[in-house]
Amino acid sequence: MRLEDYKYIYFLGIGGIGMSAIARWFHAKGFPVWGYDKTSTPLTKALEQEGIVVHYEDNLVHLPAEVLENKQETLVVLTPAIPAEHQEWAYLKENGYTIRKRSEVLGIITASAFTVAVAGTHGKTTTSSIVAHLLHQAGISCSAFLGGISVNLNSNLLIGTAAGERETIVVEADEYDRSFLTLHPDIAIVTSADPDHLDIYGDKEELIRTFQKFISQIKPGGCLILNENTDSRLTDQIQEGVQVIRYSLEAGDGVVQGLHIEGRWFNFDVQTPFGNIASLKLGLPGFHNVENTLAAVMVAQAMRVPATAIQEGVVTFKGVRRRFDFVFEGNGKVYVDDYAHHPKEIDAFMSSLRALYPDKKLKVIFQPHLYTRTRDFADEFAESLSKADELVLLDIYPAREKPITGVTSEIILNKVTSPVKTLLSKEELLGNLGKNREFDVLATVGAGDIDTLIEPIRNFLEKDAYGLE
Repeated sequence: MRLEDYKYIYFLGIGGIGMSAIARWFHAKGFPVWGYDKTSTPLTKALEQEGIVVHYEDNLVHLPAEVLENKQETLVVLTPAIPAEHQEWAYLKENGYTIRKRSEVLGIITASAFTVAVAGTHGKTTTSSIVAHLLHQAGISCSAFLGGISVNLNSNLLIGTAAGERETIVVEADEYDRSFLTLHPDIAIVTSADPDHLDIYGDKEELIRTFQKFISQIKPGGCLILNENTDSRLTDQIQEGVQVIRYSLEAGDGVVQGLHIEGRWFNFDVQTPFGNIASLKLGLPGFHNVENTLAAVMVAQAMRVPATAIQEGVVTFKGVRRRFDFVFEGNGKVYVDDYAHHPKEIDAFMSSLRALYPDKKLKVIFQPHLYTRTRDFADEFAESLSKADELVLLDIYPAREKPITGVTSEIILNKVTSPVKTLLSKEELLGNLGKNREFDVLATVGAGDIDTLIEPIRNFLEKDAYGLE
């Protein structure tokens, strides 16, 4: 399949973070682009403002005339979240349209490029965003498909500007649904390979086998930057001639030295096989983000970015929305939002938050994501969330899943040891905040629709800071 064979691009599920990045890429390349999504969101509204036509009703009347009249020249891009009974999908299948998953299209886009792929059950969005920022700031023309909104770019897409030479692409390599197996990177980072998506993989062993397959697809002469704390079997199928560099905060070929916190800034040096760099200053808090930065720095070093440019890139990196995102400060209170939805991610976030505010009362609002993940990791969720002084658990966000009998947020709540804990609906949350203002640091955590509470909570805290009702 060649992209040159298509003139019109239609997206089923255009509002997803990964789908919208590809839609933006096609639009920037001059393709007419349309799409369907279930609901209007800030992301779909942004696509519409950029000139992409989006509709929100599953109805054949919304299929564009160009798509209906030019079947052979239309590429349909599909997200796995589209249900089997979707009318538009059924029509396009029955009429023989070319339909490809998002991951397949990403594989085609990157096939002829110099590709940096960032994989991992956690950390890949932040790490790929830092890589893209370091290269872009250093003047290396690259495109990047990101799994979150980069604050520096105000987008999940970066488009390279160089013409007439091999394109460099940074891409988030998603393990969900084995999507990353469409990629054949020149440089790969693997930040983690902890059990997750067991609804897809069944068990940890199958997840490990799939990561092994991804790593085996690194091109000969390429480089793997592998977190020291991952399973030692991940490299069992690696191709001969691929350089393996292991890293972590304290152990491996690449390490961090002299790490200390000044306010919100994490200051540190790095020691890597490519050379040492002193006095790095990261404004995105979190020990895990320092480790993510170390991996990104080694990619930049491998691509011959000078140390001074790396220092400048790190200090100017502003982060990714919903990753340790400071939403509000005032009246002695701090409000932070984070996308963490796996126990390991929550543990890293909470530990870093505690390091920043060691003596402050911490209230956490968490929305579990997926019934299967809640069922499989209830004990681990409870342990990581028990670091909060007060915990509010919201109902499970189902995403693509149907309810599972007996699996509710209560199975986590019953195991949590925080002195104050409660189970609320989203609608009850603001009332809870109004009755209980006894906290110094507030955090919203989760990957579902908890983000719709961010603005109402910010508004509540702003009014509270001025004594307004």
